[in-house]
Amino acid sequence: MAEIENIGFSRFIKQPIAFEVISIDELYKRCRQSNFNISVSHRIQFHALIIVTEGKGLHNVDFNEIILSAGVAIPLVKNQVNFFQKEPQVKGYVISFKESFIIDNIGEKDLFHFLHLFNTQSLFVGEENIPSLIPFVELLKSMQESSNQNLKSDFAKNIFLSLLIQIKRFTIYQHEVFESKRFKDFIQFKQLLNIHFRDSHDAKFYAKKMLVSYKYLNEICKELGNVTAKAFIDSWLLLEIKRNLSEKKYTNQEIAFKVGFQEPSNFIRFFKRYEGITPSKFSKKYK
Repeated sequence: MAEIENIGFSRFIKQPIAFEVISIDELYKRCRQSNFNISVSHRIQFHALIIVTEGKGLHNVDFNEIILSAGVAIPLVKNQVNFFQKEPQVKGYVISFKESFIIDNIGEKDLFHFLHLFNTQSLFVGEENIPSLIPFVELLKSMQESSNQNLKSDFAKNIFLSLLIQIKRFTIYQHEVFESKRFKDFIQFKQLLNIHFRDSHDAKFYAKKMLVSYKYLNEICKELGNVTAKAFIDSWLLLEIKRNLSEKKYTNQEIAFKVGFQEPSNFIRFFKRYEGITPSKFSKKYK
């Protein structure tokens, strides 16, 4: 397998604001014109939302295969590894944006809705509800094509957040609605893990950073992640190791140090305990 490319926001997107909506067909066309193989694993450096309106197919996100059909939406977040099928099997839209586009100057409730949806692997809106989403997408496209730059970014953000809330309305019964503070604390834990995973794999380290007890951190991990805090850290590390292995840019020793293992032998034992094979065999197997 070729090296996984890190796809920056500006790789295919030329909008003056950090946001764009295009059709899936247009995405494939752009990739062909840029000689980029969209069916090869790549790590994105921005967020995205895929909305499928017609057809059936498959999409792979972080080594998990997701079945696509009309009414399925897939939230993608920065640093995820994903790839499309070689030829387009579905129609729909891809909305891409930088995190700052949403996070900067956002209200608490809207931030909660955004984080709730973008911490979900996939969403089933239902084919019958697609017509209720299209007006928001069309409004975004119209705004995007407008030459009037006055408050364009703010307008786009508000339309997009309205689209997310509409999606959440249709998918609310697919997952639990968590109490706001505990959910935000869980997200904070994930964000701290993303920053400090090289420094510590100890749940007590993160509890101290959050100014909460280890018991509380364990409780919210069990409630929202269905695992203990330690198990959540281990699963997160395992995923990051897989991402690095699939990039085929680093040696096992380099990856071990990148994810916070001082001894490569401990890194190999950790990976083999969960995957049943060594990192080298996984790298050869994942093609």
